[in-house]
Amino acid sequence: MVETLSIAVIGAPGVGKTSIIRQFIYNDFSDAYAPTTCRYVYRPSVILNGVMYDLKILDVPPISSFPASSSQEWLDVRCRGVRSANAYILVYDICCVESFEYVKMIRQQIVEHREQGSSDVPILVVGSKRDQQRQRFTPRRAVSVLVKKTWKCGYVECSAKFNWHVLLLFKELLGIAVARGLRHNHASIRLQGALQRNRCCVM
Repeated sequence: MVETLSIAVIGAPGVGKTSIIRQFIYNDFSDAYAPTTCRYVYRPSVILNGVMYDLKILDVPPISSFPASSSQEWLDVRCRGVRSANAYILVYDICCVESFEYVKMIRQQIVEHREQGSSDVPILVVGSKRDQQRQRFTPRRAVSVLVKKTWKCGYVECSAKFNWHVLLLFKELLGIAVARGLRHNHASIRLQGALQRNRCCVM
């Protein structure tokens, strides 16, 4: 049986959401910036621990707020499927404090507005553009402690440009989802190497 996992990728404009997704799926990166204007769905498959998962990755355009209700979600085409996602990747630019404030707002709204009993939904906060480390607005440790200790979320930094930790962040998120009940069997999760230029990654 193949498990299906819906992941919503959310972040402020220009943080690199699409670049991270495309690097993960296609091993591809472009320096040209094209703003995400409409919701886009990617459907790669991954193998983790010998189990295949079909991923439904929602590349969500910048939204002013997390939809507070199902009717609000369906009124805004950009938000469709966001409330019912199994997991969230919240991306910010490590050089832009405003993009972190946006992630902070969205995470709080996810916790407040998800249906009863789903407050334990896996959330991974991702600091993008690690290759621009010298311009970062605050030390990595300060953000990591806040996210892990106070928000109780996973935290990874990555560089889509150099394909650094991109595979790791999806492995990390899937590991959290597995541990929280996507599957009961969550033995040691091991990275087994990615298949290049393929829509199926072995994790």
